[in-house]
Amino acid sequence: MLSYDELTTPERDLWDAFPEGRRVDLRTGTPEEDRVLDGGRWGPERTVRAAVIATLLLGAPSEHPGVVARLRLTGARISGRLDLAGAELTHSLWLESCWFDEPVSLLGASTRTLVFTGSRIPGVEADSARVEGSLSLRHAVVEGGAPTPFSPVTTALALTDARVSGALLLNGARLLAPGGWALSAGGLAMEGGVFCRNGFVAQGEVRLVGAQLPGTLAMQGARLEGGGPSGAALVLDNARASSLKLSEGFTAHGTVRLRGAQATDDVTFDGSVLSGPAGDDGDAPALVATHLQAVDLDLTFARPPAGTLDLRGAQVAYLHENEHSWPERVRLDGLVYGSVMTAEADGERHEAVGGRGSVARRLAWIRSSPGYSPQPYEQVAAWYRKAGHDDDARRVLLAKQRHRRRTLPLASRAWGHLLDVTVGYGYRPWLAGVWLLALTLLGTLSFRTTTPKPVKPGEGAPFQPLVYTLDLLVPIGGLGQRTAWYWTDGALQGLAYLLIALGWVLTTAVIAGVTRTLQRN
Repeated sequence: MLSYDELTTPERDLWDAFPEGRRVDLRTGTPEEDRVLDGGRWGPERTVRAAVIATLLLGAPSEHPGVVARLRLTGARISGRLDLAGAELTHSLWLESCWFDEPVSLLGASTRTLVFTGSRIPGVEADSARVEGSLSLRHAVVEGGAPTPFSPVTTALALTDARVSGALLLNGARLLAPGGWALSAGGLAMEGGVFCRNGFVAQGEVRLVGAQLPGTLAMQGARLEGGGPSGAALVLDNARASSLKLSEGFTAHGTVRLRGAQATDDVTFDGSVLSGPAGDDGDAPALVATHLQAVDLDLTFARPPAGTLDLRGAQVAYLHENEHSWPERVRLDGLVYGSVMTAEADGERHEAVGGRGSVARRLAWIRSSPGYSPQPYEQVAAWYRKAGHDDDARRVLLAKQRHRRRTLPLASRAWGHLLDVTVGYGYRPWLAGVWLLALTLLGTLSFRTTTPKPVKPGEGAPFQPLVYTLDLLVPIGGLGQRTAWYWTDGALQGLAYLLIALGWVLTTAVIAGVTRTLQRN
């Protein structure tokens, strides 16, 4: 253990101030000389050995009646490695505007509140740490350190499986690990919120896989420059949170992944920019939210995402959109929502339901998804029916059948065309009446030009062109005209045969269409 006689002047000041919790400020008061990024040039008068800090936290006398001992140091250069791995610290640590020569290790440590505000640190390793209080790196610059057993790539801030009873404060921080992980926090368990606002910048992936965030993940205005090994900027797979606020200028250069994430409130991208992976041709995903669960999913981006939007299997109560929500390619199979809210330019939001324009917008939205899947059509139709717009629902379901028809063999496509023309696949049964009326009119006008020959002269009812035509068109039953008369005119006899054939086709199509509708209902 270090003795008091071995300490330098700033170290003695820190040693004396520790029991009383007083702050030791080594700054000169001159802005040019106090720039933290130039701290590597600070001399002995501003240097404190990391071993002195560790000694104070791990066993120096701290009893002082009426005050709480804590270590508070500002404007210092910390020489050597601050290694507190596995330590049980009962005092808070406040290191503000400090320059660290080497990374900080808190691997498996149990600590009180940790503050590194405004400091420059070449990596923080806090995997499996337990923090009873908050962890603050506000306005700090944390650079990627060497790989660890928990973080096999270059990592700036490592919090894998850590537990923090307060908040994680990263507002204004810069986490720099190009090609690696800016934040590695898989399995992180928070009791407070995670705040990455006010100029937060990350170079490398921000990873919170399986994190438990009962408070808010607030990243309004954050800039994630990506460049990690997987091409992702933010990874929140299977994370749990009250809300995810990736909005108000939030920018991600790389994929944002929310696979299986759950939010008890909202997930919002209001005013955000998703640029997708660098060098992408537009097919790589800008947002992957497969099997996401949330109350509100707000996709009112500042501009269309530069990449695919993957919402397969997501479940939300309210889906918010604007004119920038949908890129050229969207994956929607399995997406379930209760309502779609459209944001107008004036900021007003209303339910986007009703009218042919609404249907056309929804159909274009669905068709941006590659291939054919019936579920997106069924979901939109169910939404229209719930809102009382049955006509719009039928238009959507008709469009579904037409889309499906393109995937069928030639014979099935031909039958599909027939169902479409005759009864609109059962969603437009009135078309059968139009065809029946047109054929009836054609037959009546044609057959009245001359009189046919009776099969049995002197028997049966007089010839009536209208009744005769209906008798030909209706294949079930009989009106007594078709079997009582025949034509010597070949053209009219051919027309009679044609009407019989069309009657059977029309009747079959009507039965098939009605059966399909009844089965759907």
